[in-house]
Amino acid sequence: MTALSALPFSKIRLAAGLAFLSGEMPFAADGSIPEGIAAQTHLTLERIAATLATEGLALSDVVSVNVFLTHKEDFAAFNEAYAVHFADPLPVRATVCTELVAPARIEIAVVAALRG
Repeated sequence: MTALSALPFSKIRLAAGLAFLSGEMPFAADGSIPEGIAAQTHLTLERIAATLATEGLALSDVVSVNVFLTHKEDFAAFNEAYAVHFADPLPVRATVCTELVAPARIEIAVVAALRG
């Protein structure tokens, strides 16, 4: 069990027709974090997609996204990488700059609508 997996929160919870995902960070399977905001964004969204898939959902079901960046100068490159993963209708989104677990430069939390 890793230190992160021992934290007291659920990775995903279903309630009121929605799936709420805890913040996801760009940790690879071996615990490493890729360099650069684009690679970290892609990995984080791939990890979110995998969690959604456990409930039969996909990124296309996401209705709300909260993004936390450590460097405001990453915003443009983040947007470019983020746009690859979402299509219309785009989810609503809030993006803030804050401190995170180093060397991660991003954390993303989403809410998805359940199907059916």
